[in-house]
Amino acid sequence: MYKVGIDLVEIERIKKGCANPRFIDRVYSRAEQELFCGETMRYESLAGNWAVKEAFSKALGTGVRDFLLTEVEVLRDELGAPYLRLSGRAKQRAEEQGLEFSVSITHTKQLAEAVCIAYRA
Repeated sequence: MYKVGIDLVEIERIKKGCANPRFIDRVYSRAEQELFCGETMRYESLAGNWAVKEAFSKALGTGVRDFLLTEVEVLRDELGAPYLRLSGRAKQRAEEQGLEFSVSITHTKQLAEAVCIAYRA
């Protein structure tokens, strides 16, 4: 069984949100903040991560409810490919359904898009 989630977000919208530190702390884990919130904010990557979190919630079939966005970490492997690290209730919901996830992110200057495929391993 496969499930698919997709999301598209305007990078400018995320940039405006990041002006508020509470937004950053509510949406992005410490590990994500360390990757993308240095001296130079990487808004396209933050927007891509937002889109993955939304796409994950759609592939999970719940929407963004009953888990925190920080429980869905979007990190990068040694080659820069995104992957999910789940914790808390997000991990519990995925395990209850027996799902694993594969994600992909792309962006232009204005938009970031993500696809999340959920599958049974």
